[in-house]
Amino acid sequence: HVQLVESGGGSVEAGGSLTLSCALSGDTVSSTDMVWFRQGPGKEREGVANIYKTSGLRYYGNSVKGRFTISQDNAKNTAYLQMNGLKPEDTAIYYCTAGVPGGNWYDPSAWQYWGQGTQVTVS
Repeated sequence: HVQLVESGGGSVEAGGSLTLSCALSGDTVSSTDMVWFRQGPGKEREGVANIYKTSGLRYYGNSVKGRFTISQDNAKNTAYLQMNGLKPEDTAIYYCTAGVPGGNWYDPSAWQYWGQGTQVTVS
Protein backbone atom coordinates (compact mmCIF):
# COMPACT_ATOMS: atom_id res chain seq x y z
CA HIS A 1 0.00 0.00 0.00
CA VAL A 2 0.92 3.63 -0.40
CA GLN A 3 2.96 5.16 2.41
CA LEU A 4 3.74 8.87 2.75
CA VAL A 5 6.08 10.70 5.12
CA GLU A 6 5.91 14.49 5.43
CA SER A 7 8.82 16.54 6.76
CA GLY A 8 10.24 20.06 6.77
CA GLY A 9 7.77 21.84 9.03
CA GLY A 10 8.75 24.22 11.79
CA SER A 11 8.31 27.73 13.16
CA VAL A 12 8.88 30.79 10.98
CA GLU A 13 8.24 34.53 11.20
CA ALA A 14 5.54 36.12 9.06
CA GLY A 15 6.87 36.83 5.58
CA GLY A 16 9.32 33.95 5.73
CA SER A 17 9.59 30.76 3.67
CA LEU A 18 9.58 27.00 4.22
CA THR A 19 9.79 23.99 1.90
CA LEU A 20 7.96 20.81 2.89
CA SER A 21 8.80 17.33 1.58
CA CYS A 22 6.59 14.27 1.01
CA ALA A 23 8.43 10.98 0.49
CA LEU A 24 6.29 8.40 -1.33
CA SER A 25 6.55 4.60 -1.32
CA GLY A 26 4.24 2.02 -2.87
CA ASP A 27 3.73 4.21 -5.94
CA THR A 28 5.71 6.68 -8.06
CA VAL A 29 5.30 10.45 -8.12
CA SER A 30 5.82 10.36 -11.89
CA SER A 31 2.68 8.27 -12.45
CA THR A 32 0.17 9.34 -9.81
CA ASP A 33 -1.45 12.58 -8.64
CA MET A 34 0.24 14.26 -5.68
CA VAL A 35 -1.72 16.57 -3.36
CA TRP A 36 -1.03 18.74 -0.31
CA PHE A 37 -3.69 19.45 2.32
CA ARG A 38 -3.60 21.38 5.58
CA GLN A 39 -5.72 21.51 8.71
CA GLY A 40 -5.62 24.40 11.17
CA PRO A 41 -6.96 24.17 14.73
CA GLY A 42 -10.75 23.89 14.73
CA LYS A 43 -10.87 23.92 10.91
CA GLU A 44 -11.69 21.41 8.20
CA ARG A 45 -8.93 19.81 6.17
CA GLU A 46 -8.26 22.11 3.19
CA GLY A 47 -6.84 21.34 -0.25
CA VAL A 48 -3.65 23.36 -0.82
CA ALA A 49 -2.01 22.18 -4.07
CA ASN A 50 -2.26 19.38 -6.64
CA ILE A 51 -0.24 17.99 -9.56
CA TYR A 52 -2.58 16.38 -12.08
CA LYS A 53 -0.43 13.85 -13.94
CA THR A 54 -2.61 13.49 -17.05
CA SER A 55 -1.82 17.08 -18.04
CA GLY A 56 1.07 17.94 -15.71
CA LEU A 57 -0.82 21.04 -14.61
CA ARG A 58 -0.74 22.37 -11.07
CA TYR A 59 -3.75 23.61 -9.13
CA TYR A 60 -3.87 25.63 -5.92
CA GLY A 61 -6.36 26.61 -3.27
CA ASN A 62 -7.42 30.25 -3.49
CA SER A 63 -5.84 31.14 -0.14
CA VAL A 64 -2.32 30.17 -1.31
CA LYS A 65 -2.28 31.13 -5.00
CA GLY A 66 0.78 33.18 -5.86
CA ARG A 67 2.60 32.20 -2.67
CA PHE A 68 2.93 28.37 -2.71
CA THR A 69 4.41 26.10 -5.40
CA ILE A 70 4.06 22.31 -5.68
CA SER A 71 6.80 20.32 -7.42
CA GLN A 72 8.35 16.84 -7.51
CA ASP A 73 11.68 15.05 -7.94
CA ASN A 74 11.11 11.78 -9.79
CA ALA A 75 14.55 10.37 -8.91
CA LYS A 76 13.85 10.85 -5.19
CA ASN A 77 10.16 9.86 -5.51
CA THR A 78 9.34 12.95 -3.46
CA ALA A 79 6.90 15.84 -3.78
CA TYR A 80 7.55 19.32 -2.37
CA LEU A 81 5.60 22.36 -1.29
CA GLN A 82 7.54 25.63 -1.41
CA MET A 83 5.81 28.23 0.75
CA ASN A 84 6.72 31.91 0.41
CA GLY A 85 5.28 35.00 2.07
CA LEU A 86 3.94 32.97 4.98
CA LYS A 87 1.14 34.44 7.08
CA PRO A 88 -0.12 33.55 10.57
CA GLU A 89 -3.26 32.11 8.99
CA ASP A 90 -1.05 29.51 7.24
CA THR A 91 -0.44 27.89 10.64
CA ALA A 92 -1.64 24.28 10.32
CA ILE A 93 -0.63 20.66 10.11
CA TYR A 94 0.28 19.95 6.49
CA TYR A 95 -0.49 16.51 4.98
CA CYS A 96 0.20 14.90 1.62
CA THR A 97 -1.56 12.16 -0.31
CA ALA A 98 -1.18 10.31 -3.60
CA GLY A 99 -3.19 8.17 -5.99
CA VAL A 100 -6.36 8.44 -8.05
CA PRO A 101 -8.98 10.68 -6.45
CA GLY A 102 -12.47 9.34 -5.89
CA GLY A 103 -13.92 12.83 -6.41
CA ASN A 104 -12.76 16.45 -6.55
CA TRP A 105 -9.07 16.78 -5.67
CA TYR A 106 -9.70 19.32 -2.93
CA ASP A 107 -12.15 17.04 -1.09
CA PRO A 108 -10.28 15.06 1.61
CA SER A 109 -12.78 12.19 1.35
CA ALA A 110 -11.63 11.59 -2.26
CA TRP A 111 -8.28 10.22 -1.04
CA GLN A 112 -7.44 6.95 0.70
CA TYR A 113 -3.92 7.42 2.10
CA TRP A 114 -2.38 10.06 4.37
CA GLY A 115 0.96 10.76 5.98
CA GLN A 116 1.41 11.71 9.63
CA GLY A 117 1.54 15.43 8.83
CA THR A 118 4.12 18.10 9.63
CA GLN A 119 3.41 21.19 11.76
CA VAL A 120 3.91 24.69 10.34
CA THR A 121 3.65 27.61 12.77
CA VAL A 122 3.86 31.21 11.51
CA SER A 123 4.23 34.07 14.00
